[in-house]
Amino acid sequence: MNVSGQQLIEGDLIADIRQCLADAGVAPEWLEVELTESSLMENTQHTITSLQRLRDMGVKIAIDDFGTGYSSLAYLRRFPLDTLKIDIAFIREVTTNPQDAAIARTIIELAHSLNLRAVAEGVETPAQLAFLKEAGCDQVQGYLFSRPLPVPELERLLLGTRGA
Repeated sequence: MNVSGQQLIEGDLIADIRQCLADAGVAPEWLEVELTESSLMENTQHTITSLQRLRDMGVKIAIDDFGTGYSSLAYLRRFPLDTLKIDIAFIREVTTNPQDAAIARTIIELAHSLNLRAVAEGVETPAQLAFLKEAGCDQVQGYLFSRPLPVPELERLLLGTRGA
């Protein structure tokens, strides 16, 4: 679930998430909250406290679009994180641009050295997938697998009954 810095600072995001999880009957461990690098830099102490409360509930925390914002490595040890999501800007040409390949590999290695999951965004080709598998990326997402789907169609896809 994408969350803005404003949502963390204003209102009671923690209570809202707790209520939504209860209403949906979903365990917190199945939810991952995604924030961009720049949103982490807004009111950092409050953000750290809020993210820690979410982690204490069991919610996972991800940095979305990693490598395109502030990219200060200092915050990687300050914030309670579970996942680094590699921005599509580095994945798009990962098989043809040596610099993008080096950046993607470095982010994957950095994530693993910090005991974080590495997730690649925007995977659209089998060649990109092969590169990311070889580089040890933990998860991938993108149009290679599916475009965004409404819930009923997603359920059919996951149950293997799509098109039936």
